[in-house]
Amino acid sequence: MEASIQEVARLTGTTSRTLRHYDAVGLLRPSRVGDNGYRWYDDDALVRLQRVLLLRDLGLGLAEIRRVLDRETDERTALRRHLAWLEAEQDRLARQAASVHRTLTARENGDTLMAADVFDGFDHTQYREEVEQRWGADAYATSDAWWRGLTETDRAAWKAETERLGADWAAAAGAKLDPTSDQAQELARRHVAWLGSIPGTPGHGTAPAGYVTGLADMYVADERFARNYGGRAGAAFVRDALHAYAARHL
Repeated sequence: MEASIQEVARLTGTTSRTLRHYDAVGLLRPSRVGDNGYRWYDDDALVRLQRVLLLRDLGLGLAEIRRVLDRETDERTALRRHLAWLEAEQDRLARQAASVHRTLTARENGDTLMAADVFDGFDHTQYREEVEQRWGADAYATSDAWWRGLTETDRAAWKAETERLGADWAAAAGAKLDPTSDQAQELARRHVAWLGSIPGTPGHGTAPAGYVTGLADMYVADERFARNYGGRAGAAFVRDALHAYAARHL
């Protein structure tokens, strides 16, 4: 099956000029060009375009989209991740619609509003700008897609592990353990594994030493993070333990 450039432009709501630009920047090449100069797109090209449009909807620029496509060569895995994100987004929008409906009904009937009902489905993205400035729009979009693709059970489990890790750090700091002790270094190992579990970040997979130590320093410098570890003293303990772990193992 092949589709002409005009048909593809019509079906996707874009323009022939845009599709030619995608070709010019190496993002999407037609499967063939006819003797009359008409561009044609086969199944592989159409699927690649679908991925381009999905990533564009996540807010990525063309250069970032090309890097993602070049890196993620397993098409089926990428499409499954896109599907998971779309289904999660569908669920979120349905929750938003239900939330607005409840709000409207409550206002019309003079009923009391519950904050949890008013904001159900309104995900907070207050760190988006900061993440994009530090690591790029691709990092935020990938992490956001991963988070939205998780089930509620998986999200709860991940949050519980995060809270457990923070509590264990605070307890170790309160006990005034040596940052290089076996207990502290086991916490550091867990922490590095936790960092590696978040797609889109520089630490995904195997976190590099510079990333780990840079974050460790930020835990002390930024009060928002220090609060997670009982204040600056606790954050300083985490920093020292992570620096020691990075020097030994990363």
